[in-house]
Amino acid sequence: MDLSITVVLIILTAITSITGFNKPEFINRWMFVPYLIKNRGQWDRFITSGFIHKDYMHLLFNMFTFYFFGGFVEQFLAYKFGVVTGGIIFILFYLLGIIISDIPTYLKNKDDSYYRALGASGGTAATVFASIIIMPLSDICLFGILCLPGFILGALFLLYSYFKGKNGDDAINHDAHLYGAIFGIVFILIISPESIFHFIDQIKSYQPF
Repeated sequence: MDLSITVVLIILTAITSITGFNKPEFINRWMFVPYLIKNRGQWDRFITSGFIHKDYMHLLFNMFTFYFFGGFVEQFLAYKFGVVTGGIIFILFYLLGIIISDIPTYLKNKDDSYYRALGASGGTAATVFASIIIMPLSDICLFGILCLPGFILGALFLLYSYFKGKNGDDAINHDAHLYGAIFGIVFILIISPESIFHFIDQIKSYQPF
């Protein structure tokens, strides 16, 4: 396995997450807590919260997804801007995905002292949707069972995240998924405007049967 930037980020996230599994005080300091960000100026939580996870399943799901889609986006950026510049852009892209995806959550919960969140879902969602814009017809499989072209599954995921975020009836930060995905789409369209024409052309050629 090549030691790509994607792999390095996964290793770092695994180390910090596993460390947190055995150290509650570590998790408590790194978690995304809007109330403490607002009242104690702990702005670093916007980033640190993306490098810790609730449990091994949470960590595995996010990093497994990030490995496949992150590698593709990293290669795309390296091809477009060169290995060094593309690598720097990729790191900034991932970190910004984590940060920006949590801004709506911060604004919604900054006065709620009980709200907590953690995980790399925002950065992961940004990576998945950036890859969908680049290659919309590539299949994405859920649990290795249901496989659909990325643009279809992506649209369903956006709708699901939007309505679940509105309901707020579980412990999952669906807003981070939604806004991370939107950031990933916007990011690719800004750095590669021609991708929208390529995206449309591929969608037009899609034949389900």
